Amino acid sequence: MLTIYGCFRSRASRNIWLAYELGVDFKHIPVIQAGRLADPLATNAPINTKSPEFLKVNPNGLIPAMEMDGLVLAESLAINLFMAKKFGGDLAPRDLNEDALMTQWAIWAMTEAEIHTIQVLYHKVMYPEAQRDPARLAQAVEALARPFRVLDEALAATGWLVGGRFTVADLNMAEVIRYAQPVPELFEAAPRVKAWLAACQARPAFQKMVAGRNAEPA
Repeated sequence: MLTIYGCFRSRASRNIWLAYELGVDFKHIPVIQAGRLADPLATNAPINTKSPEFLKVNPNGLIPAMEMDGLVLAESLAINLFMAKKFGGDLAPRDLNEDALMTQWAIWAMTEAEIHTIQVLYHKVMYPEAQRDPARLAQAVEALARPFRVLDEALAATGWLVGGRFTVADLNMAEVIRYAQPVPELFEAAPRVKAWLAACQARPAFQKMVAGRNAEPA
């Protein structure tokens, strides 16, 4: 059976969303970030990223991780590419060209977008007010203008990234771009990105994932 390690309030949300899209049964082990606990190694602490049993799965001490048929994977976007190809269907690549494009967009999401969108999330939402840095936020927003233009143009032909349909490439990208939603002006300047993200987030599997996230303690 597919096993996903990680809590909803982490990058594991990407893997859980995809599992819902694929309609596959999976075991969810809700590993949480050690930094959310006063003493992550306490005997009564919930399983977390410093727990010895989790470090046997991912020695990096990061979530998510995945286990299936003896294969252990870390890195959320790589996990999703594997899951899509393992279970097939419209979300998976139909040929080598689509496979290459989906890999390209996953790498692009990490290197061109997430390094900036995560700073928006930190300095606009997650960090306590006293720890937020307006300068870091402004730098991130400025840096995202170009990736948003690139993504907007990529969506011009069909409204999707690969193959003219919703695929794992869109899901992976949507979860990275979601972090920038607290800055609506980015989306106003890229209307196709705005419409595409709304379509992604309207999907029932995304809504199911969000419901699980909202039910999980912050």
